[in-house]
Amino acid sequence: MKSLIRSLRVLEAVAQHQPVTVGELTKLFGLPKSTVQRTLVTLNEAGWLRANRKDTTRWEIGARVLAVRPASLQGSSLFAAAREPMFRLRDALNETVHLSVPDALQCMVVVDRVDCDHAVRTFHAIGDTSPLHATAAGQAVLAHLPESEVDELAAGAHERYGEETITDPEELRAELQRVRDRGYAVNHNQYLQGVCAVAAPVLDGDGVPLAAVAVSLPDSRFAPGRLAELGRLVTDTAAEITARHLS
Repeated sequence: MKSLIRSLRVLEAVAQHQPVTVGELTKLFGLPKSTVQRTLVTLNEAGWLRANRKDTTRWEIGARVLAVRPASLQGSSLFAAAREPMFRLRDALNETVHLSVPDALQCMVVVDRVDCDHAVRTFHAIGDTSPLHATAAGQAVLAHLPESEVDELAAGAHERYGEETITDPEELRAELQRVRDRGYAVNHNQYLQGVCAVAAPVLDGDGVPLAAVAVSLPDSRFAPGRLAELGRLVTDTAAEITARHLS
């Protein structure tokens, strides 16, 4: 129980002071540095914390925290800005709509979902994670990250989930250029077989991707002739969420 309470207090301290170093937390709690370090590593492995991208000696809250109680984000948050546009997108297409945020370059995390009323539909639970390279949401975010971060991800090993999964670094870069050119990403059986998705990024005032909004549907209801319509509706929704969040 002591260990659990300590972990929760460290999590709260990181949320309050982020990005924060081990040394700063050690002084704050008066604990041995090794104890604080172990706690941080444990919370990182569980997805609650992550190292800051620019300074890996500093710790910050991981995106998975957002999946615990998305409703707590309502008010001035991204969640609140996205809610109404997501419902309108769902009503226009009667397909499932997701809002996902990146957890550094590790994965995308689903933080909100609006369901369609089809008996056969796609489903991702709040808190579900998915790879950036093999999903529409992930590629929508990757396409708007700095080139150095894209290079970092492209240089790693990429799991192949099916025949359509892009694992070659050059193919991935070419696909990301297509995403930038048309404004949205397309996943046609790249991650989950029989599932397709179209996603567009939600950006901050500097053009940095904060999230991606995606419409996902079974392959049986996906027709290439609908792609332009899906892409337009998703990009319009992402642009509206961006504008609402910045206002």
